[in-house]
Amino acid sequence: MLVVADVSPFIALAQLSKLDLLPTLFGEVVIPPDVLAELGAPNRPLPIQALASSLPHWVIVRVPTERICVPGLHAGETAAIQLASELNADMLLIDEIKGRKVAIQRGLRITGTVGILETAALNGMLDLRDILAQLKRTDFWVSQKLIDNELRRYDEKQEEQ
Repeated sequence: MLVVADVSPFIALAQLSKLDLLPTLFGEVVIPPDVLAELGAPNRPLPIQALASSLPHWVIVRVPTERICVPGLHAGETAAIQLASELNADMLLIDEIKGRKVAIQRGLRITGTVGILETAALNGMLDLRDILAQLKRTDFWVSQKLIDNELRRYDEKQEEQ
């Protein structure tokens, strides 16, 4: 599976000590240099900066052949969207609402941090209610409505299994 990621899933999963979910669920994860730069930014927590300075073997940095400009999106988001388009990625990992809308308009399949956590829960790797409660205690912004909808959808999937 070819997966491209923006910075936010890395940060959120690192804060939860669940970064290992990315290679477990997706194998390699491709990021553009702009995402790498955002990971290593001086305002990031030291463990995130350390990740950027010593990338795990499963993170691959690729440069998009074109640069796009989408007003209101950071360079990392636009580069990840462009790279996912160019590589015909199976999935783009992105959380920001505007970025998700742009990606969908480009025909990309997307998921975000909450979707990654749900997939891990469905595979028996963690307790979704517990991890979402932990996520709410970080600086990652997620609405209670999204969490409630996700838990309801998760419960329905559990009943189907």
